[in-house]
Amino acid sequence: MAAEFEAPIILMHNREKPMYYSLIDDILTDLKESIQIALDAGVKAEQIIVDPGIGFAKTYEENIKTLQQLDRLRELDYPVLLGTSRKSIIAKTLNLPVDERDEGTGATVCYGMMKGCEIVRVHNVEMNVRMVKMMDKLLGKGGERNG
Repeated sequence: MAAEFEAPIILMHNREKPMYYSLIDDILTDLKESIQIALDAGVKAEQIIVDPGIGFAKTYEENIKTLQQLDRLRELDYPVLLGTSRKSIIAKTLNLPVDERDEGTGATVCYGMMKGCEIVRVHNVEMNVRMVKMMDKLLGKGGERNG
């Protein structure tokens, strides 16, 4: 259906059995396989977005390592989406309930942008839009924005 309607698709990393030989290399290999499946199904390359799958089939330590090496996903040459909003990785790091994780989310969003992420999925949109605008300016991205 995505190919037929030329809809963008997000290919998120996940595994049935979370066992890794080399975490980031395995994530890249798995995403390459998903990309090839999508291309073979007729999805246009410009419609593909990749997501490292923070919180899916990874331990806390593996999620941290994935974030630390997020820039490696740029090797795939597709836009990278980061979805860390209010996730358990933030809860475990900051020892906070779900409704108090926005600052931790903001930190991961800003960090992700520094590592090359172009798209983020968040709950507190207004706060994150402000951070993204500021990060865009600091990183020299985007045009002039007011407000």
